[in-house]
Amino acid sequence: MKRDDRHQAIMDLLVAEGEVDLDRLAERFGVSRMTVHRDLDELETAGLLRKIRGGATIRSGTRFESDFSFRERQGGAAKTAMAKAALQLIEPGMTVMINDGSMASVLGQMVMEKRPLTVITNNGAVMDALRGENGITLIGLGGVFSSKFNAYLGKVTEDSLAQLRADIVFISSPAVVDLAVYHMDESVVRAKRAMMDQSARSCLLVNHLRFGHAALYRLASLSEFDHIITDAPPPTGMTDALTSAGLTLTIADTTKDCT
Repeated sequence: MKRDDRHQAIMDLLVAEGEVDLDRLAERFGVSRMTVHRDLDELETAGLLRKIRGGATIRSGTRFESDFSFRERQGGAAKTAMAKAALQLIEPGMTVMINDGSMASVLGQMVMEKRPLTVITNNGAVMDALRGENGITLIGLGGVFSSKFNAYLGKVTEDSLAQLRADIVFISSPAVVDLAVYHMDESVVRAKRAMMDQSARSCLLVNHLRFGHAALYRLASLSEFDHIITDAPPPTGMTDALTSAGLTLTIADTTKDCT
């Protein structure tokens, strides 16, 4: 198997399983462990995975988030359920902000049900879904494009947001711990924070598997969000902490038809 084919096969396995074992990869491809080590090093340098002892993962770490193109292929039913729950917070005529992320991109494709709307976003997938749609006034935020996050980020993005105001913003995050929300990328945090500061209400969309995980940069306290939506109950300790803090968690119904 050629190197590029191995790289693609490794990423396909990571999307399906979240983690791969070095020895099993060597056996699967019929190559040496050193060859697999080099493959993993190259993919890590490209920002596509995170090496761990004995293998690699695309699960988030304090400094790592996997590429958007891989995240958008994961957890489709959970994302759809959360997006449908979030949609209930939107009324025709609103101005809505949608941040970066594969979770947010699913919501962005659904908001057409609530038109007419004004949608402000830095999310490339949301822009692609909404451009040219009747009843949608799309304000695409400029900035430096990040292929990793499929989003526009940086000073231009933040300065543009300072001139705008929304009724509600939808924020997604890969890490929630100790009643606070975190992210591993500073520029992403600044854009999310700017959106929250310019919105009357804020809604957090977070997969239940992200509770209890930390990242490098603190975004906000959970108490800063008017709504918190997830797809399944988080660990008992986190649920108790949320209840003690007076925070309400909405569990999206993943048993309904999400087609």
